[in-house]
Formats: sequence, C-alpha cells, structure tokens
Amino acid sequence: MASRLVKWIILTSVCFGCCALAERKVCQGITNRLNLLGSKEDHYLNMVKTYSNCTVVLENLEVTYVEDHRDLSFLTSIEEVGGYVLIALNTAAKIPLQNLRIIRGHSLYEGSFGLAVLTNYDQITGQDTDELLLTSLTEILKGGVKFGTNQPCNVETIQWYDIVNGDNKPKMVLPSDISPSRCKKCHSSCFNGSCWARSSKLSDLNCAEQCSKRCKGPYPRDCCNEHCAAGCTGPRPDNCLACRDFQDDGVCKDSCPGLMRYDPNLHQLVPNPHGNANTYEVDEGGIRKCAKCDGLCPKVCNGLGIGKLTHIMSINATNIDSFKNCTKINGNIAIIQTSIHGDTFTKTPKMEPSQLEVFKTVKEITGYLLIQTWPESMSSLSPFENLEIVRGRTKRYVPCKDPPVDSQPLDDQK
Repeated sequence: MASRLVKWIILTSVCFGCCALAERKVCQGITNRLNLLGSKEDHYLNMVKTYSNCTVVLENLEVTYVEDHRDLSFLTSIEEVGGYVLIALNTAAKIPLQNLRIIRGHSLYEGSFGLAVLTNYDQITGQDTDELLLTSLTEILKGGVKFGTNQPCNVETIQWYDIVNGDNKPKMVLPSDISPSRCKKCHSSCFNGSCWARSSKLSDLNCAEQCSKRCKGPYPRDCCNEHCAAGCTGPRPDNCLACRDFQDDGVCKDSCPGLMRYDPNLHQLVPNPHGNANTYEVDEGGIRKCAKCDGLCPKVCNGLGIGKLTHIMSINATNIDSFKNCTKINGNIAIIQTSIHGDTFTKTPKMEPSQLEVFKTVKEITGYLLIQTWPESMSSLSPFENLEIVRGRTKRYVPCKDPPVDSQPLDDQK
C-alpha cells in the first residue's frame, strides 16, 4: 500500500510574491547559497522576481552569478535583511545596496557570517565587481564578515568591527589590507579614510563615548536607546529606526512582557499586569512583535540545513523528537531509506512509524519536503494532515528518469 501511495514525493513551492504591511514591502528571500538555478538568465530573473521593490527581506539576500550587463537597480529598495547577505561569483561592476542599513543574522552563511563577499571575478573575461555600495550599513546584529579573493575596491578601509556586534564574538575573515591596483584611493575628505567607493562617503557617525550602541549625532544627548538598531531619531526606545530584538506596541524591547516583574519598592517579583503566557514573537511586515496566540502558540523549529541540523541529511530516530509541538519548520524535511529502517554504518536505530506523528502540528515548511520512503504499515500521509504550505525556498534536485520507487528495505529487494 505504502509503495503504491509513495513512489517519490518532492514538494516545493517558491514564494515570489510579497506582502505589504505598514508601508513596507516584505519578501521572503532565498537560500540557494552558491547553487546556480538553471541558466544565468533564469538565475537573474529569479532574483528580480524575489527582491523587486522589497524593503525588508525576511530571510537571506543572495546576489550571485550576476553578469556585467544586468540591471541591479531592483536592489536599491532593500533596507533590512533578516538572515545573511551573500555577494558571490558576480561580474557586475557595481552592487547597489546603498539603502541596506541592518543585517539581523537570524540565519548565517556557513553558520558564522552575516555578510559574505566571495570571488566576484571571472578569470576568462577579467571582469570583476569594483564597487560594493553598502553606504547605509551600520549594523550586523549576529554573525561576522567574510571576504574571499578578488575583493571589491576600498572594502579594506571599512571599520568592520564597528558594524558587527562584538558581544557575540563573531568570526571575521577580513579583506586584504592592500586594495587591488585597479582601485582608486578614498577621497581625502572621507572620515577615518574609509569609503565604499571613491565618490561615496560613509554614513556612519562618530558617537560619543557615553553611547553604548548607536547614535543620531556626535554628542552624549544623541545616544540611542540600548534596544535600538541601525540608529534612532531620539533617546527613547520608541524612537528607534529598527529594534535590536522586537517591538511591543511601538516600543523596542528585548523580550515579550513576562508574567512577573521586579518591583523596586517591594524588592521582590510581583505579577506583571502586561504579562501574558499566551503570547509569542511574530514577524509582521519584517518587524518582530509580541502577539497573542490563537489556540496553540506557534513554535518555530530548525529543519535540515539549519542550525544543529545544518549537515544532517535526513530525519531519523535520533533527531525526530526535536520537532515536538513545532508549527513551522525553518529548513527542510527529508524522509529517506535510513530514516525508517536505520543505518548500521552510523548506528542509527530504526524509527517507529508512530514517531512520525510528531509532524501533525506542522503547518509550514520553508524549504522542501522530500518523502522517498514510507512505513509499510501506514497507508496515508496523515502525519502531515495539517501542513498548509511548503515554500520551497531551498530545493532538492533529483533526476526525473528512473527514480527509486520501492519503499521496502534494500535487503528485501530482489
């Protein structure tokens, strides 16, 4: 029954559409890393559809395989990226990201980097990327910076440690101190001798020593609140250009209101009138907010390819319990031969069919869903009966000719 039900299932869905909230257009972003999607023409058109007119990229911004004759003006509207930024394998002379001001690093390239700029050069044609315009970038909240060979001009002049969050001790692979011979030096008027291009000065401010994070001017009165990111218009937590953590009714905070709060007069914890156990953090229009749960509070879990499961190939008996009560899975789900029947080489035990019931709470998968093998005792895909959307932001490519179709153990095949 199961072999007739499941021959080879790969479910993907690409979200090119965006939704607008609070006058900000939000797009999901993609996670293809250095993979080329079809031809370079197809790859470029995919980027145009994904990022055009976006203000906030919820996941990753990947600009890859862009040739010199391509129009990249669609990138100029982007102000915020929730994951990482990858600039790689391009020959376009200029990458126009001059309005990008914050990289949050909710997901990191190679598990360590919020910004990665890699090998933007073609040895055959000699074309390369000269200008990486990040003139508004003031904040990388999580993750470090990585530069590969053939770096763009003047990036070695940027004070990268002022942009990353040093509290997290990010991994840094900084550009060479020697600018390529093709590049012109920064103009003499550039602050600290730093610039993104000879004609493009930094928008960064030299904050007063009293400021803990960011500022809107050079004086102590210009310091931003500690919960602000990317700058501010005043000293209060409701004056932030962006929140470091999340927003609660227009005010930047570091956590949702708890059930208890400390009373300095009584010197003890007392019930918090604004606290609620039935709340959760949610992204609305690219802004993380506190919201009340409608029934079971959503729980976001990492799937394959993300976090601790970055290098794990499939769901199996050793990791399936990590999906308990998950409603959204960031990443992929793959159920293959060794998922069900175990693997003697890696000493992975067999999975009980009942363990798959853990997926009954899942409503969304951001990557792909691959089901190659299914338990013989299960006649339906009922563990995924509440799954509403598979976004397909990452893909699993398999040949269409002669896919494996038998769900029985290999030892039983004749």
